[in-house]
Amino acid sequence: MNWILKVEVGYYFDVNSYLYVDEKTLHGFLIDPGEEAQKLLKICADKNFVIEKILITHGHFDHIGAVNEIQKKLKIPAVMHEEGKIYATNPAWNYSDDFDEPIILNDVIFLPDHSKISVEGNPNFYVELIHTPGHTKDGAIYYSEQDGIAFVGDTIFKQSYGRTDLLGGDTKTLFKSIREKILTLPDKTVLYSGHTAATSVGAEKIFF
Repeated sequence: MNWILKVEVGYYFDVNSYLYVDEKTLHGFLIDPGEEAQKLLKICADKNFVIEKILITHGHFDHIGAVNEIQKKLKIPAVMHEEGKIYATNPAWNYSDDFDEPIILNDVIFLPDHSKISVEGNPNFYVELIHTPGHTKDGAIYYSEQDGIAFVGDTIFKQSYGRTDLLGGDTKTLFKSIREKILTLPDKTVLYSGHTAATSVGAEKIFF
């Protein structure tokens, strides 16, 4: 089984960041580094993880707050769905201007729906970006069919779902994303969210 580490970070809100790393090469991804860059970097160094890319499920400040600092240290790109440009570049849309220093992300790769993202040296270790708008316009999950997991950000929580009253949010769109993009995955798929304990597709079907 490949490495999956949940790391709770945050100053204003507790957020689940994740390290998803190939057991063979120790190369992998950092998902949603919302805050506490030094904490995340230390874990990577202690475990000899080589993080190749930062994967962002959506562009709210509590999921991107440590991106710039980590990029300065590791010299790696961040990845977002292509609808994420306004969140990456506009502090009003990512809400960072309401809480802290305005956040603007510059080194971002914007990808379309169903893009596959792999690590060097092991093309079999990859995730698929699946666009799941509704919480935000750019909402996305990162799905590994091989490991039967998905990093779902704020699209869906354990027995709940992300709010839809912020910029770019829409309740009808979110429920469509959940029902058509997430709950159609295999029932045993483990869902790792941004703010709750892990759950599964099968467990969440009774709520939607």
